Amino acid sequence: MEAISTGIAFFHKGGFIMYVLLICSVFVMTIGIERAMYFSRTDTGRAFARAFYKCMANHDIAGAQKLAEDHRGALANILFTAMKLARKDADQVSSYMEIQSGIVLSKLRKRLYYLSVIVTMAPLLGLLGTISGMISAFSIFNLDSGQASAITGGVGEALIATAMGLCVAIIALAVHAYFVQRIENIVTDMEQCFSLVESAKGELASPEGAAR
Repeated sequence: MEAISTGIAFFHKGGFIMYVLLICSVFVMTIGIERAMYFSRTDTGRAFARAFYKCMANHDIAGAQKLAEDHRGALANILFTAMKLARKDADQVSSYMEIQSGIVLSKLRKRLYYLSVIVTMAPLLGLLGTISGMISAFSIFNLDSGQASAITGGVGEALIATAMGLCVAIIALAVHAYFVQRIENIVTDMEQCFSLVESAKGELASPEGAAR
């Protein structure tokens, strides 16, 4: 209980900006959890991409299609549909994969913009709180009444807002970087798998490929 009371007192010393930064931190946590849940449903995984690559490299069309059918996730769904489409109209495969991948990536990037905004805004809000606190500290400065120590105390309390702003920004930056890297991995997997399907369009459209 004492630690909680100390934390609450420490929070109040930072001024009104601390409440704004608290809201920002809640936004970061909410977006991070929501994106993590969405990525877990959408991301097929790098192991799938490696297995698909291996099947296609060995010209195991049936194995690659079965692999795409058995796995959940955006990449597996696109590849499975593209391979079926190649049997009917191979010329439409490229445009289909391009359109669908664009839709998937757009959904994956959703709300990440807000994290980048918080990364920039949180330190500025903290600085604003510090400046506001310093103004208050200097306003009560009175050498005649021996209140010079009020400046150092006021500045020390004001710096709490800056520290809080930096903490929120660092967390938001870490969350943003994590999901951006995951998107980059998904893009790489898509490009590799799509190129394999592109190169195998003739085989997929052949009677032998259609029979598999």
